Amino acid sequence: MIFAGFFLCVVASLSPGLTAHSEGLSGEDAAFCRGGLALSYPDLDINTCMFIPQEAREKISREWGPPKVQLATADEKKKYTLILVDPDAPSRTNPTRSYWRHWVVVDIEGKGLRAGDVKGSVLSDYTRPTPPQHTGFHRYQFLLYEQPTDQVLTLSEQEKKSLGNWDPQAFVQKFGCDGPVASLQFLTQNHKD
Repeated sequence: MIFAGFFLCVVASLSPGLTAHSEGLSGEDAAFCRGGLALSYPDLDINTCMFIPQEAREKISREWGPPKVQLATADEKKKYTLILVDPDAPSRTNPTRSYWRHWVVVDIEGKGLRAGDVKGSVLSDYTRPTPPQHTGFHRYQFLLYEQPTDQVLTLSEQEKKSLGNWDPQAFVQKFGCDGPVASLQFLTQNHKD
């Protein structure tokens, strides 16, 4: 199954010189992406599970800020929660700090999400994907949930103290969020590896 992703078409569009690939994704990694979520970094658009190309790894970990996030099918009358986690911290073979929290935005209006204008209450500031050297590829997972209109979503004091070993599933269940309605991931490793 390791080469199941080999047969996937690459649907990421890139600026000249950058090429993305999905070859070699495991079946599980390739199947993670669903629901039509799309990301746009300055020189890289992502709308399928993929490996970040070598020439973009330093930019994604040191230069680029948060991506533009879009869901063309978002319900304009609903609110959404966006979560970005690394389940492979500090490495995929030893994930003792799994589900490192990289970004949490709540109260995203569906209308803005349709247009790629993600504004809401930031519970965790965006932190760039920065896998440590010699730890292999890490998955960076974007999860989008519909949230109840009458809920105020917050992180507990304990959650605020640490980014690692976070439980995104417990977080969304606590507030009754539906989904994920869309999910997307990319894999990258330290740009020096």
